[in-house]
Amino acid sequence: MIKSMLIDTSVCIGCKGCQVACKEWWNLAATPTTQIGTYENPLDLNANTLTRIRFNEYESNGKVRWLFLKWGCMHCTDAACVDVCPTAALKKNSLGFVSLERELCNGCGYCSQACPFNIPRMDTSDALTGAAKATKCTFCQDRVSNELTPACVKTCPATALSFNDRDKVLATAKSRVEDLKKLGYAEARVYGETELGGLGRVYVLTAPAAAYGLPEKPEYPALAGLWQNVVQPFGYVATGLVAAGLAINWFATRRAHLGDVETVK
Repeated sequence: MIKSMLIDTSVCIGCKGCQVACKEWWNLAATPTTQIGTYENPLDLNANTLTRIRFNEYESNGKVRWLFLKWGCMHCTDAACVDVCPTAALKKNSLGFVSLERELCNGCGYCSQACPFNIPRMDTSDALTGAAKATKCTFCQDRVSNELTPACVKTCPATALSFNDRDKVLATAKSRVEDLKKLGYAEARVYGETELGGLGRVYVLTAPAAAYGLPEKPEYPALAGLWQNVVQPFGYVATGLVAAGLAINWFATRRAHLGDVETVK
């Protein structure tokens, strides 16, 4: 059964409890920051920050309000990162999330380039050689695979986060949107139901997607399709041709060598 995370931005209080829970569960170090006039901390996702709360100011009808957004891997159904990964370090799990096996990652960075949401970050271990590993939220794949909820969901004090079967998540999200509209939030909507085949993170928004920093219509990049359908198959063919050429060269050299031996005799 496909699982999804529901993120109700209308009740999120921006406490960042989910950020802390994520770091604690995965034993991730804090990111040193400097106050530059924003409540956001850190300022972006990184190798040690797999989820973060975005703070956005939104003005509507002469009123300004905060819009909080839990930001991280969207676990797309049409996952470009999976399609471009040459080592299968990224996979689409049967439960719906995009898993990551870091031991298989070769640090190519294709996933970070193909992602429509600019999510995966590279954890560089050697600046000289450029050796790196991809990092991103995996929905706490170890917990979810054992019928537990992600650490962020379990921690959220405002119950802005929940985790359930996808059909139940969508039903809850749509019901919540209807309630919000009755309360005067005319722009309330569900985000993630159909985008890129359906997102693992389903949002209840109270303003346009762009106000939260979300793409209104995220698109599967042409690069991903090109890589999957052209570049990778060509690479396999090229590798096969090289191997065949080396084999032919070895046999030809071997034959010539044996001919030289016969001549000496």
